[in-house]
Amino acid sequence: MAFLTTWKEAASRKSDRRTPESSLHEALDQCMTALDLFLTNQFSEALSYLKPRTKESMYHSLTYATILEMQAMMTFDPQDILLAGNMMKEAQMLCQRHRRKSSVTDSFSSLVNRPTLGQFTEEEIHAEVCYAECLLQRAALTFLQDENMVSFIKGGIKVRNSYQTYKELDSLVQSSQYCKGENHPHFEGGVKLGVGAFNLTLSMLPTRILRLLEFVGFSGNKDYGLLQLEEGASGHSFRSVLCVMLLLCYHTFLTFVLGTGNVNIEEAEKLLKPYLNRYPKGAIFLFFAGRIEVIKGNIDAAIRRFEECCEAQQHWKQFHHMCYWELMWCFTYKGQWKMSYFYADLLSKENCWSKATYIYMKAAYLSMFGKEDHKPFGDDEVELFRAVPGLKLKIAGKSLPTEKFAIRKSRRYFSSNPISLPVPALEMMYIWNGYAVIGKQPKLTDGILEIITKAEEMLEKGPENEYSVDDECLVKLLKGLCLKYLGRVQEAEENFRSISA
Repeated sequence: MAFLTTWKEAASRKSDRRTPESSLHEALDQCMTALDLFLTNQFSEALSYLKPRTKESMYHSLTYATILEMQAMMTFDPQDILLAGNMMKEAQMLCQRHRRKSSVTDSFSSLVNRPTLGQFTEEEIHAEVCYAECLLQRAALTFLQDENMVSFIKGGIKVRNSYQTYKELDSLVQSSQYCKGENHPHFEGGVKLGVGAFNLTLSMLPTRILRLLEFVGFSGNKDYGLLQLEEGASGHSFRSVLCVMLLLCYHTFLTFVLGTGNVNIEEAEKLLKPYLNRYPKGAIFLFFAGRIEVIKGNIDAAIRRFEECCEAQQHWKQFHHMCYWELMWCFTYKGQWKMSYFYADLLSKENCWSKATYIYMKAAYLSMFGKEDHKPFGDDEVELFRAVPGLKLKIAGKSLPTEKFAIRKSRRYFSSNPISLPVPALEMMYIWNGYAVIGKQPKLTDGILEIITKAEEMLEKGPENEYSVDDECLVKLLKGLCLKYLGRVQEAEENFRSISA
């Protein structure tokens, strides 16, 4: 920590000589150093490095609060959320002090057609983009913190104000009267991050919701959003790595899990490669490397990457939890129910993202055990299924879709003579688009098909009940998927047609 003491002393000696431009440049350099510490898993060191100037520098304050918010998002701990929210509020107030009295969103329309853009100093323009980031991040925390409608409306107002600011800043950057300052790459990178994130996110919303949002001034263009993020990622700004992370999330999660398009795995690998070379032990990048291997169907390679990610650092256990979730699915693809159960159990005990989902998955894996298999910890799947509804979580006043599904499926275990779900783990695997993963490996697909076929035979031999038709249709659907990926198209069609027969 000696370098921190040296830096503080040097900063103190220079404080009287700073101009707004040099102070801004110095702040950005120091925040880049803190970001570098963060990406090498030195999370506490990054916070300690930033803290001395969080009361005076908007970039130090924003970066410090952003790291705390990342932690809060991963823990869902109320105290972490409260701390991050308070720090982000302080950062926003600091940005407000550096903004022009008449802000960009208030003044832009009257300024854009006159040669008065120079009235905004470089510091004031940076304050606008930092202010927009603070608004957006505070809105996210508001949605997490409270479930009531008042909080939801407050969060919505913050999102709209942030959106409007980014929209005007984007127009400013493209204006012929925009004069680049000394630190313009960092400013433009911030605009591209915000505009890209908004456009990409809004474009993926259901049409019904998007039409409603367009009515109140929002719009989203996927291609423009991707272009902005790609340009931001290719730059050398403070926010370049954030653009990269958003693109990696899009390519390795959103397009795959939500099924909104074909996964551009080559683009994801191209984005990740330079960062993985620079930060070979960086937990964030090892995690994305694992996700890429999963999508390619290289399950053993993915398991190694996720294990590397867990071994790379011990300070933020939340990164481990992200890996546990992925490892749970990797072993599901391999049909190794005990290992899948092990990771679901770890998540249920250590993480707060979705207790209902974790307990449901524990019960689902126990249901897949053979009669001769020993059930760990004396757990009983019926009791676990019955516990699921009481663990429901709400975000922004809404229940999570996965939890809704888990609760609905658990209801059949409430009776004194419960009727078991046929293949609950494989059904949830379908929800998470897991068959697109095993479909790349015929051996894995054959293994899952064998399990489904046995379940089908048991249903045919068993007595009919109120769930028989549903269960038979489910098994036909999953069997048809496996056959499709194995190239047995005619057999797959027969199974699919039998569902609607």
